[in-house]
Amino acid sequence: MADGGTYEEAVTNAQRVIEEWVETAHSLGRPVPEPKGRLMYA
Repeated sequence: MADGGTYEEAVTNAQRVIEEWVETAHSLGRPVPEPKGRLMYA
């Protein structure tokens, strides 16, 4: 979950959360699903 004072700030914060989740999953040896479809993060 992420928020921000503006749309751009909220998107930037959401991208940071996604990057941190992927980094944590890798460090724990958990699989990270590949994006599918038209969405960048699916």
